[in-house]
Amino acid sequence: MNMLAEGLGWLVRKFLHTIFSYFLFVWEMFKNIPGAFLNFHTTVEQMQNVGITSIPVVFAASMATGAIMSWQLAYQFGDMIPMMFVGMAVGKSVMVELCPILTAMVLAGRIGASMCSELGTMAVTEQLDAYKVLGLNPYKFLLAPRLIATVIMIPVLTVLSIFIGIVGGYEVAHLYKEVSFSVFFYGVRMFYQNWDLIVGLIKATLYGYFIASYACFFGFTTHGGAEGVGRATKATVVAGMTSILIGGFVLSKLLLI
Repeated sequence: MNMLAEGLGWLVRKFLHTIFSYFLFVWEMFKNIPGAFLNFHTTVEQMQNVGITSIPVVFAASMATGAIMSWQLAYQFGDMIPMMFVGMAVGKSVMVELCPILTAMVLAGRIGASMCSELGTMAVTEQLDAYKVLGLNPYKFLLAPRLIATVIMIPVLTVLSIFIGIVGGYEVAHLYKEVSFSVFFYGVRMFYQNWDLIVGLIKATLYGYFIASYACFFGFTTHGGAEGVGRATKATVVAGMTSILIGGFVLSKLLLI
């Protein structure tokens, strides 16, 4: 019983220490954001890595999301509900919830893991120490640009994802349920509100912060060689996806009143 209590206490202390270290790390990273803008070419490089290279996977995920949503709605509605409500439901769902969260989940596995493993490898091979020896601030040159790039590019990718999701929903509804262009997009337009898009972009911005901050924190604090890089990468993906799901629910509760 004592061993169980000691083990539980050790886990709690480790968790609280990690949380405290994370907030100190984030504070240091935010302090170096102005300096990162002075070296904006590094941020542009990260924007390309985060955004441009992710377009194919975002395209595929968004098309599938819109298609599945449209098919299920058209099937469930059948002849009981006018087909314009398929367009309404697809537009609302992909704009407010599905595309922001699925885009973030895909990028948490792709960009978050890649970013963490890159920084973790630099940490265990003492490249981060070399930065400090040369008088270069790793927060300014390595970490803050990644945070800025991710927070900027995930909302941009989310807008693209929403457009592709709606188009994919229309294609499926038209091909398999013979829903016309005018009927489908009449439903999308009739129930559209600017606040829906704003909520989706707010969520995407928060998700970008989660992905980049966890990747930078766990990557920067990696130790223990190749095994440590694997542990840090796993922690980044788990923490990122968990925070995305919880954060999405909390924001929906706060913003969709």
